[in-house]
Order: sequence, then structure tokens, then C-alpha cells
Amino acid sequence: MFPKRRMRRLRKTEKIRDIVKETTVNKNDLIYPVFIDENIKNRVEISSMPGQFRLPLHEVRDEVLEIVSLGIPAVILFGIPKHKDDIGSEAYNQNGIIQRAVEEIKDEVGKELVVATDVCLCEYTSHGHCGIVEGGEVLNDPTLDLLAKEALSHAEAGADIVAPSDMMDGRVKAIRETLEDGGYQDTIIMSYSAKYASSFYWPFREAAESTPSFGDRKSYQMDPANINEALQEVYLDLQEGADIVIVKPALSYLDIITRVKERFKVPTAAYNVSGEYAMVKAVSQLDNVDEKAIVFEILTSIKRAGADIIVTYHAKDVAKWLSQSPTAKAVSVSR
Repeated sequence: MFPKRRMRRLRKTEKIRDIVKETTVNKNDLIYPVFIDENIKNRVEISSMPGQFRLPLHEVRDEVLEIVSLGIPAVILFGIPKHKDDIGSEAYNQNGIIQRAVEEIKDEVGKELVVATDVCLCEYTSHGHCGIVEGGEVLNDPTLDLLAKEALSHAEAGADIVAPSDMMDGRVKAIRETLEDGGYQDTIIMSYSAKYASSFYWPFREAAESTPSFGDRKSYQMDPANINEALQEVYLDLQEGADIVIVKPALSYLDIITRVKERFKVPTAAYNVSGEYAMVKAVSQLDNVDEKAIVFEILTSIKRAGADIIVTYHAKDVAKWLSQSPTAKAVSVSR
């Protein structure tokens, strides 16, 4: 009881606060998204995501050398092909943009960087949906074979992790069986298990040129109102062979991250999505706004909620800020 117990004693100085800090963001938590565009010769800034770029293939080596030098341990790759068709055939073309990018990255930095690849058809289909479309409907089962072929082609190119983001039922099982049959039993599946039909994706769709030409993705992405459905999705993906699960988006779904981590106790990632990034960049233009403080508060909240891994467009900035503040990396994490 007061005055024996004064909570402010542990808040008096920055050093004391660091000693008792419960949650710390560090470089090993981060995955940096990279967009690779087959249609351009020079990097192009994404207008809705200041500081983020679409890269031509020939710039990928320099990009990953910078990422490695910053101490960021992993990237996730998204591709924009020259050719799109109804079935997204470039997604599983062994000479496709992502397949070549993986080979370039592994040739340049080898095991110094973990390479994850997005497995979906939306960037490769002419209609912008994540699966085969027939009569205006996105078909689940016929899409599974194509997703499995895409994942296998990424593994063959050297990807360490394949990350299905399409939200088709049964796709983790199809991918796991195909990888096993192909001799890639050690390839990790990081599944977008709880991916919500969110309004926070709009800048990504500009970046990846993946806006649906009709309708929306509510028939296969999750309703933002649902919690139990997310837990069922995670359970099913784990049963089918997922190694890591993702909750997407992060900020409006911190409760989902917590529930998933507490229930399943498996490696859990959260995607700090493009709309969340864009809002920070917009507000950072105002006077007297500390962008660094805002970013660390956001990422800390995501990690405090239970995320082991954070996919974030802020990764480069965070890595630079952490390098400038060695004490930030030295504090252990407990929850």
C-alpha cells in the first residue's frame, strides 16, 4: 500500500525504465516487404507509400545488400509480372519475376538473408482476384493446384519460406503435400491464417497492381467482426502443416494476435500493413510529430500483443534507429 509501494520509483530515469522494460522491439523481429516489377527499368516510388519502391530485377542485389547491412534478417517478396491472364500463369512460371529474384538474392547473400515469398494469384491475374474465376465467382478447389505449383516453383528457386495469402480453404495442405512430394520438406510455410477483408490494404493494391476488376474479396477474406473464426482458421492451417501463422492487419486486430498466441503457442507473425504505414507517413508531415516515437509505439504494441515476427514497411527505418541506440537492443523481452 502507498507509500510503501510507489509505482513511480521504476519510472524515474531512462536507465531504470530500460531495466524493467517488459517488451522490446529488435531487428530480429522484422521482415521487410519488397516489390519487384518486371515492367520497369528504374525504381519507382509508390505514391501512397512514401519511402517504398517498386524495384526492377537488376536492382534487387543492391537492395538486399543494404537490407543485410542493416541487420534485418528476412524479406518477403511480391512480384508484378509483364503478362497477366485469367489463371495467373506467371505466378508459377519457373522463369517468373519472383523465381528469378529469389535466385538473384540467394546468389548474392546466400544464407545471410531469409527469403519468404508471397504465394497468391492476385498480382498475376487479369481480374485481380486470388483464385480462378468462373461466372463471377472465385473458385476454391481448382485454385489449390495453382497455388501449390507456385509455392513449389518458389522453393525450387531457393525460397526459405512460402507464405500463402489467398485465403482459399485447404491451400496449406495442398502446398505442404506438393512440397513434400517435390523433396522440399524443409521449406517453411508461413500462412496468412487470419487475413481480414480490411480497408487498410489500399496502398498495397496500388503497389502490387492487384486491385480486383470487379467485386471485392469478402467471400474469401475474413469478416473483421469475427474472433472465433480466426481461431478456427489458425487451427486448420496448423493441422494442414503451417509452421508460422500470420494475423493481418495488425493494429485493429491486436486482440486476435493475443488470442492466437495464447491459444496455440506457435510462432506468430503480424503484418503491419500498407494502410497503417501510410497513415503514419501522413501524420509525420505535421509539425511537432515524432515519427520515430510513433513507429516504436505501434510496433511495441504489436509485439506486446504476442507477435514474435512483424512484417513491416518501417523495417529499414527501425533498423537504422536501433543501430543509433545500442541500449534498445540490449533489453530482454518478457510477457
